[in-house]
Amino acid sequence: MTIKRFWADPYQTELATRISRVDGERVWLEETIFYAFSGGQESDSGRIAGQPVRLAEKLGMDIAYTLDAGHGLQAGDAVAVEIDWPRRYRLMRLHFAAELVLEVICRQVDGVEKIGAHIAEDKARIDFALYLPITPLLADIAAAAQRLINDDLPIVSAFSDEAAGRRYWELPGFARVPCGGTHLKRSGEVGRIALKRRNIGKGKERVEIYLLEP
Repeated sequence: MTIKRFWADPYQTELATRISRVDGERVWLEETIFYAFSGGQESDSGRIAGQPVRLAEKLGMDIAYTLDAGHGLQAGDAVAVEIDWPRRYRLMRLHFAAELVLEVICRQVDGVEKIGAHIAEDKARIDFALYLPITPLLADIAAAAQRLINDDLPIVSAFSDEAAGRRYWELPGFARVPCGGTHLKRSGEVGRIALKRRNIGKGKERVEIYLLEP
């Protein structure tokens, strides 16, 4: 099992570790700070032993990283892992903004059902099964989420079942939500947000979340 240091400290940007396994272009690490796509959150970008990671894959409790052919790494090699911090931090901010928006929508809109989500570096989106346009409610939803951000609340992120790798985030007094992503320390780090509605077909609504601050 890959030890996931990005849960213990999602702000860590460099790590010294060792290669635990090699299979062609794919390598496994004993420990990692490099998040792999999961739960809608895109993978980190970065390097292992100075070589660019082309793909990060979550495989059960492990993570495999694809490097260029001829990388020359072997099991047992000591390596340095580096992630693109500006990208990671935007993903963390957009992820938590999307989580807050989702919670607010589920509380304010009767009969809504989440059917998809994606967290990228430029924006996040949440898709819902909903037969009425969400547009008339969007300003109130954005205001409610922004208040939670502006309150700069502490965010708890911990295991609900460590053996199974199940985690959650919590804003005490507001919500506790299962999630294995990388999370901020405080809600205020998100900054100002904007929401947009997209029509993606009958009975479906998409809400996009944007950061208004770099």
